[in-house]
Amino acid sequence: MTLRIAVCVKYVPDATGDRGFADDLTVDRDEVDGLLSELDEYAVEQALRISEESDDAEVTVVTVGPDDAKDALRKALSMGADKAVHVNDEDIHGSDVIGTSAIVAKALEKTGFDLVICGMASTDGTMGVLPALLAERLNLPQVTLLSEVSVEDDLVKGRRDGDAATELLEAPLPAVVSVTDQSGEARYPSFKGIMAAKKKPVEELDLDDLGIDADEVGLAGSWTQVGEVTARPARTAGTIVTDEGDGGKQLAAFLSSQKFI
Repeated sequence: MTLRIAVCVKYVPDATGDRGFADDLTVDRDEVDGLLSELDEYAVEQALRISEESDDAEVTVVTVGPDDAKDALRKALSMGADKAVHVNDEDIHGSDVIGTSAIVAKALEKTGFDLVICGMASTDGTMGVLPALLAERLNLPQVTLLSEVSVEDDLVKGRRDGDAATELLEAPLPAVVSVTDQSGEARYPSFKGIMAAKKKPVEELDLDDLGIDADEVGLAGSWTQVGEVTARPARTAGTIVTDEGDGGKQLAAFLSSQKFI
């Protein structure tokens, strides 16, 4: 029986770019390049490792986002995933994590799965709560923040490393898990993988396909909204201390004035 692994990935603005907000106070995705969230690459990697260790497994990557989100899917497919699902609908724009989790949960139910793997957080919102919300909506056990994960028979097993202890966890399938950036370096797509990704299937879905009303998601349906944004102040030149024998005293006085000492 085929082990169906679904990986949730997100198309995010490049953190090295000049990110900002649009007029409606949502993230402006038109003025900065986007890419597959780096933390989601670890989730794809773990899905591929589990697939490679299984006699019969299939990896499907799932994303919610605009047209350009296909770039994130293609990156995951070029790494080795088998197929992809893209939920794209204008009414999704502005959805918070509550709305997004509802959309992803419906997409997963429609696609079918035995194991859902997520990254520990997205690199734009960094909330890290989507795996828990999915587990709640799907009524499944969750095993989160794993630095090691495997599937044995009908169980998913993992190791969670904390500051004071290491926990060994397991849950029956189907289940939702999330992995950290300590779970194993994500592979680079090979040229063969990049070429093969162009022929792999990408299923397009919208809200009607998922049976979700537009007013349940988007800005209107969001539980949280950005009320106001202020641009970061420009960096100043700073204070230069010229040492003419009293540099130490000047430095101490400056630190004291800034309440550092």
